[in-house]
Amino acid sequence: MIDADILDASILIVDDQEANVRLLEEILRQTGYRHVTSTMSPQAVCDLHRANHYDLILLDLQMPVMDGFQVMACLKEIETTGYAPILVITAQPGHKQRALASGARDFVAKPFDLIELKTRIRNMLEVRLLYKQLAAQNAALAALALHDVLTGLPNRRLLMDRLSLAIAHARRNQRTMAVMFLDLDGFKQINDTRGHDAGDMLLRLFADRLVATVRQEDTVARLGGDEFVIALHEAIDVEQVAKLVSKVISAVSKPYRIQGADVHMTVSVGVSVYPMHGQDEETLMKSADLALYEAKQAGKNDYRISAYADL
Repeated sequence: MIDADILDASILIVDDQEANVRLLEEILRQTGYRHVTSTMSPQAVCDLHRANHYDLILLDLQMPVMDGFQVMACLKEIETTGYAPILVITAQPGHKQRALASGARDFVAKPFDLIELKTRIRNMLEVRLLYKQLAAQNAALAALALHDVLTGLPNRRLLMDRLSLAIAHARRNQRTMAVMFLDLDGFKQINDTRGHDAGDMLLRLFADRLVATVRQEDTVARLGGDEFVIALHEAIDVEQVAKLVSKVISAVSKPYRIQGADVHMTVSVGVSVYPMHGQDEETLMKSADLALYEAKQAGKNDYRISAYADL
C-alpha cells in the first residue's frame, strides 16, 4: 500500500466536543491526511456517510441525543455487506467489548497515546483500502464474465439474459421485439492480408458503429469472431425492423480508416421477430441465424427476415 493512497483517504471525525474535534483535525493534518471532515452532530453521520462513503470514521461514544452505539447501528444498515470503517475513540474504556460487538473495527481509549492512535488509524485505512481494491477487482472480473474483451460489448451470456427480459417485456405488453444476427462479409481476408491487429481494429470500429446506430435500450453483443447480434428491445412491426436493418447496413458499410488506409466492408444480416418466428431466446436466435444464411447465399451485403413461423 503506497503512502499516497493512504493519505488520500477520506476521514470523518465525530465528536460533540469542539476541542476534541480540533485536536484530531490537527493530528491528522500534521500527519499528512488531505481529506478530513468533521461533525459535532451524531444525527448527521449516516447521511454524510451515504453521500461520501468515508474510508474511516473516528467516532466518540458519549454524545447527547444520539450516542455512538446508535450511530454504529445506523452505519451498519448502510454497510450491510461491506466493511464498516469505524474507529471508536472514547473516554469509556469499559465499553470496548460492546463497541467492537456493535460494529467498531478498532478502539482507542482517551487520553490516547499519539503514536498508538496514528498507528491504528493507518492500519485501519490499509485494511479499508485493500477491501475497496478487492471489491473493484471482483467487479472487474464480473464484468469480464459478461462482456467481450475486445469490443467491450455484452457476450453471449449477457445477451441471452437481455433477450429473456426483452421477450418478457414484449409478452407482457403484447408488443413485438426482434433479433438481428450480423456477420461481416469477407472478414477473414482482412486478417490474412492486413494482419490480426487490423482485424481487431475493424471489429472494434464495427462494434462502435452498431452501438451508435441503434437505440440506447437495444443490446448489441458480440458472439465471437465476426458474429454480432442486436436485440431490439421493442419494435412496432416488421416494416419498422426492416428500416432499421437497412440503416444499420448503410452505417457499417462506410469505409473504415485502418493503418492509414480505407477498408471497405459489407455485412449480411438475418432477422427474426417475436412472436412470429419464436417465443423464446433460443428459437429467435436460431431463426435469425437461418435468415443470415439465406442472406449470405443470396450474395451478401443484404438482409433476410426469417421466412419461418415459430420453429
